[in-house]
Amino acid sequence: MAAWAEGRISELIEASDDLVRAQATVDGEEVSAIGFPSMLGPLRVGDRVVLNVTGLDLDLGTGGDGFILWNLDGPGAPGPGEGHIVKLRYTPWQTEVLAAEAPESPHHEALSQLETLSGMPVIVCGLHSQVAGAVAGVKEAAGDSRIGYLMTDGGALPLAWSRLVASLRSAGLIDVTCTSGHAFGGDLESINAYSGLAALRAAGSADVVVAAMGPGVVGSATRLGFSGMEVGELLDAAGALGGHAVASLRISFSDPRPRHRGVSHHSLTALRLAAARRATIAVPQLPEEQEHLVQVSIAGAGLGERHELAFADGQPGVDLLRRTGVEVTSMGRTLEDTPELWLAAAAAGRVATRWL
Repeated sequence: MAAWAEGRISELIEASDDLVRAQATVDGEEVSAIGFPSMLGPLRVGDRVVLNVTGLDLDLGTGGDGFILWNLDGPGAPGPGEGHIVKLRYTPWQTEVLAAEAPESPHHEALSQLETLSGMPVIVCGLHSQVAGAVAGVKEAAGDSRIGYLMTDGGALPLAWSRLVASLRSAGLIDVTCTSGHAFGGDLESINAYSGLAALRAAGSADVVVAAMGPGVVGSATRLGFSGMEVGELLDAAGALGGHAVASLRISFSDPRPRHRGVSHHSLTALRLAAARRATIAVPQLPEEQEHLVQVSIAGAGLGERHELAFADGQPGVDLLRRTGVEVTSMGRTLEDTPELWLAAAAAGRVATRWL
């Protein structure tokens, strides 16, 4: 069950229309407190707040903060928005959004009969952090292309929670965003991943889309119990809509866990079991021994028979990422610690530009 605590805002660290990062005093201790103004209204120093402290009690990494549920001293959340599609349905935090495909949306007519991406490439990543490599790979190879990011509800639900997306937008590596399912806060909102891809194509004028969950992948050390299983479903969605589906492999030679060393079992399982349609798997150029181990894993899972393999150099994309100054981490590891993770994503970005 969730854990609750009452505290008082002691410091505002960062405040925008979408996200507030603050410090709150709870039982005499200072804790990190995160709030979303669209749900809470404004926050001020001294306000009494009720927090969900489950992440703090569990000592989580991503999500290891207190999240503000109510501001007991504030004026409350703003009034209803323009849309009628509800996300976080049937919870106390359900919120209405203007979904791109909804009848009241200015994009409704364009999307009402649309069910094709007309060959648009779609790169699918199993980790949020890999989005950086994928978009850099595209921009390095095709700098004029317009990139859309589809954030699914497989991880964090508020787009505002991602510092990475904010950095990539500031660096000019992401042009338009869409949040699908119960994720919210994108430039466009969509009911599901299919309509999200269509919305980015038709309403967002995207030339290529990178699809991935928000921060906070979930795993259980079982064959099937992980949120990255959605990779297969997203690849199938792109293919069903007439797009070119490109998979980015999750690769690490610094992860101490055997199931994630080399090509992660998350990638192998999603591509072997969950992806029913034939897709393209981007295989990055790596040092000889690492590249051999990657190819052995791919062959062992039979992925070469189920999918197309496309080999590409991700280094130019990673070099672009470094030049922009965007900082990337995954499980606490940096680009220097595990370059192969972002080389794989940048290779997928480069492969995708073959269809632009």
